[in-house]
Amino acid sequence: MLIGAVVTSSLSLSACSPADGDETAQFSPASAQDFAPVATCTAPPDTPVRIEGGTFVMGSSALYAEEGRERQTSVDAFWIDPHEVTNRKFAEFVAATNYVTVAEKPVDPAQFGVPVDQIPAFMLEPGSAVFTPPNQPSQNYGDWWEYLPGANWKRPYGPDGPGAVPDHPAVHLAWDDMIAYADWKGGRIPTEAEWEYAASAGAEKYTDQPGPEQANSWQGVFPVVNEAKDGFTGIAPVGCFKANAFGLYDMVGNVWEVTGDYFRPGHNPADSDNPRGPSENAAYDPINPGMVSRVMKGGSYLCAPNYCQRYRPESRQGRDPGLGASNVGFRLAYDSAPQG
Repeated sequence: MLIGAVVTSSLSLSACSPADGDETAQFSPASAQDFAPVATCTAPPDTPVRIEGGTFVMGSSALYAEEGRERQTSVDAFWIDPHEVTNRKFAEFVAATNYVTVAEKPVDPAQFGVPVDQIPAFMLEPGSAVFTPPNQPSQNYGDWWEYLPGANWKRPYGPDGPGAVPDHPAVHLAWDDMIAYADWKGGRIPTEAEWEYAASAGAEKYTDQPGPEQANSWQGVFPVVNEAKDGFTGIAPVGCFKANAFGLYDMVGNVWEVTGDYFRPGHNPADSDNPRGPSENAAYDPINPGMVSRVMKGGSYLCAPNYCQRYRPESRQGRDPGLGASNVGFRLAYDSAPQG
């Protein structure tokens, strides 16, 4: 990973927004802890869902160039988790294996590519990228992302904030952390095509922001006014919003979800039968040109009409595999029915 890009470029890829409150209140967040949990929901089932194979129109030409071109795409049958991996589930993994995440380890100075004396000391401490709202309107993602020492999956708002909520999606995880969990669980990270097929669930494509009863996204003027009409100023517990037609929760909004594909802008129209995306050598992320990014999908609680219209199954951006963030999570896919 290139940690130096954390503060400048990789964070842009996870920039969408939160929500909480009633339909008239306007909440102006002042710190990362303003997005701490305030509500609970009935827990959804944990049993992975079988998705029958099929063909769908993958991609979108409506909003962002990197989502096109639309093409008929086929995927084979697979199983997928009904919701994101939660802190409760990730804690079980850690308890069984004594695993330590990337965000809990000191940063290797070599990743910056500059002499050590040029690196701010705090950037070498264990930590992660945390959404911290600016005190004035801005369209510069550098104004609302902060590398916060002590932030990790256990302390998603930093060392002075509240601890992880068991039924919230686990965040602040790097690619290696996700793979370690998947190996332990007997699953894998879904391909982009599998993920989008499951998220679409046969529904028509759309571009408008989902209603506040449908998904956790940012209502109001991002990043300074959060009307929170969906009941959440930040991440919601899994299962607070209605499942899609396949019985899957939070495929859109809440947290971005990392897929197994390498990222490059646009889809290859010739790669339409169980596509796996470009090779590592062919991957390219124009926002993070110094690293090989993975595709993340679905937008997050930070997505708003005035900044990030990515609360859709077709949405895709690159994600620095070596760094977690406070609005990026994952779920697992399986090639056969999981046991236990």
